[in-house]
Amino acid sequence: MGLGASAATIRAMPDTAADPAHTVQPPLSTVSYGADPAQVYDIRLPPSGRPEATVVVVHGGFWRERHDRSNAAPMAQALAEHGFAVALLEYRRAGMPGGGWPGTCDDVGDALDAVSADPSLPAPLVAVGHSAGGHLVAWLASRGQSAAAGLVGAVSLGGCVDLSLTARMELGDGAARGFMGGGPDEVPERYAAADPVLLVPPVVPVHLVHGTADDVVPVQVSQSYVRAAEETGTPSTQVWLTALPGVDHMSVIDPGHPAFAAVLDAVRGLAGGIAGTPTVAAGGADAAP
Repeated sequence: MGLGASAATIRAMPDTAADPAHTVQPPLSTVSYGADPAQVYDIRLPPSGRPEATVVVVHGGFWRERHDRSNAAPMAQALAEHGFAVALLEYRRAGMPGGGWPGTCDDVGDALDAVSADPSLPAPLVAVGHSAGGHLVAWLASRGQSAAAGLVGAVSLGGCVDLSLTARMELGDGAARGFMGGGPDEVPERYAAADPVLLVPPVVPVHLVHGTADDVVPVQVSQSYVRAAEETGTPSTQVWLTALPGVDHMSVIDPGHPAFAAVLDAVRGLAGGIAGTPTVAAGGADAAP
């Protein structure tokens, strides 16, 4: 089954603000997976009951040093409150020793292996990444090692899943070029190894969630990934897009915004082994935002 027009589920999401009274609590513990201070992950567990899955959260920030995991802490806490074990990753970013390509991707892969081996964090594992983190989880979904570590799927939220397009569009003031050490025409061998759109079909399912009002990473970036998957014959149960009308870049990680319901649905679907079931044939990979 091709992805085409049926690959996008369209939902109306009203715009509401996050609850300012919802205070983010500190993690239960922080675990090192490497020698660098940035090679750590924070653990959060549900307030009651044993979790049946672990969500590995990878924060965004265009791979840059100044953006750390604190911006994803509210999402991590909300996922724990909804019954998941959560590992919120930190990693070396561009501008840090060892950061950028390939160190950043190596860190995320090593962190996934460490989470898989952590006895406090149950299988299966679902990776959720926002923005640049969306690139990183889609990259993880393309690695056989990730499936061996227990990863059953990845959810990209407003993700830079077409790294070459991200570079050519100069998103984030040239963030992809800074991360990769050049553009796709300058260092094509790096993009061949790092760009999820060049690595389709993924080894495990990838569910793209993207707001059509995202002006930081436009929805066209996720649509490009869907098209690339379609061209390889990837079924719509392996790669699909949920487009959220009127939703911007940050709302998808805001637990107080109605768009967050789509994130929970995506995680639960992958954790429960539920394949994508796109229902609305309005738009698809080529839909205008």
